[in-house]
Amino acid sequence: LLLAHTLFITMTSKKQQGDWSAGDGILPGRAVLGPLVLMLTTPVFSIVFYHVVAHLDSNFWAFLSMIQEHGFFTTVYSIWPSPWDAVTWKLITSFLGFELLLQKFLPGQQFEATVTPKGNRPVYKANGMAAYLVTLATLLLGTYLGYFHPALVFDKFGNILSSMNVFALLFCAMLLIKGHVAPSSTDSGSNGSVVMDYYWGMELYPQILGWDVKMFTNCRAGMMFWAVGILCFAHKNMQLHGGTLQLGMAVNVALQLIYITKFFYWEMGYMCSMDIQHDRAGYYICWGCLVWVPSVYTSHSFYLAQHAPPIDTFVGLTIFLFGFLCIFINYDSDHQRYVFRQTSGKCQLWGKVPRKIVAHYTTSNGNKSRTSLLLVDGWWRLSRHFHYVPEILASLAWSLPALDTGFVGPYFYVIFLTILLTDRAFRDDDRCRKKYGKDWETYCEIVPYKIVPGIV
Repeated sequence: LLLAHTLFITMTSKKQQGDWSAGDGILPGRAVLGPLVLMLTTPVFSIVFYHVVAHLDSNFWAFLSMIQEHGFFTTVYSIWPSPWDAVTWKLITSFLGFELLLQKFLPGQQFEATVTPKGNRPVYKANGMAAYLVTLATLLLGTYLGYFHPALVFDKFGNILSSMNVFALLFCAMLLIKGHVAPSSTDSGSNGSVVMDYYWGMELYPQILGWDVKMFTNCRAGMMFWAVGILCFAHKNMQLHGGTLQLGMAVNVALQLIYITKFFYWEMGYMCSMDIQHDRAGYYICWGCLVWVPSVYTSHSFYLAQHAPPIDTFVGLTIFLFGFLCIFINYDSDHQRYVFRQTSGKCQLWGKVPRKIVAHYTTSNGNKSRTSLLLVDGWWRLSRHFHYVPEILASLAWSLPALDTGFVGPYFYVIFLTILLTDRAFRDDDRCRKKYGKDWETYCEIVPYKIVPGIV
């Protein structure tokens, strides 16, 4: 199931000569069967994972014993929280509605992203950091005034995941219909089957009534809940310990908030990343951000809320400093590339003008010849995706406060992220080789490693 979740489709419609909008990674099953299996299993896994962490102390063997005794379908049915809980839907609609309003009406500068395979240039309003700060301030103020009880999110988390499964599946169906009837740009079209169209999506940059869909699902729903969710889980930890926040929980939440703050500060850089530029808006991206991110990305904090072991100050400080260093290196590497792109290479990295390669390509319709600059200096001289290394290590750092008290709950995200980013690095490498041809081969001679210098 973990491998299935990281599957990316190589669509038949993208096999045309000159189309570089997708690439092959290291994982198999990228045709119809893989996505179909994924869509049948991941919603179930999101609920099973929650139940194992919340009610079985992160013991999957206990869950397997339940299956042996009662059967798989009976067991899953018995543990599935109701998706129709009224309080849950009030929480969901309030949160999503609030984020939609912030995305639309908070001020922000206009940002033009990189050119799409069809030659379009997406435009965004850069107000992610403002939305993030307003959201956290509203959460804290509402809690202080007694209008909101954060521990309720922990108590209702199973219902939230169940309800969001329903919402996300219907939302993806709506995007499928929209892609056929009213696509937002020429970066759209069928992938060859209904299964692929639903899973991968019909459109690269869909908009609904002026709202950018992927900015909403990826940033303002998924990433924003990551921050809100772990703060609510921390409040539950305090509730369970007489108003005192355990040190391990504090380290876990602090590191993630630093990482998420970095994300929203860098949000426009993310809008130029692979998730946005090359993955269409379908089940993979939208269900993933609406359900998988809340379920898996917060799982270590959800686990620690009830199971955080006592750790001494030295251990906590060591873990925090290690995690902070990893987050800084991850940010600095992303920032180097962002500044390099925004200035067309006319900048300084580590005190000198960075080296670069001018790579040539054509849009997928073959009508326009363009160039891109490939950075071969700074962190990007070490490997082509070096920024994945500190990101994986940072996720390990904020899981370490669990020590050896559990495996599935606190450490599953690290394992998942390692597989996901490794496959993504290979997929991006294949895409860039198709896009840039000989110029990419020249780049690979200068920067020979994909992720870990000297290893892979």
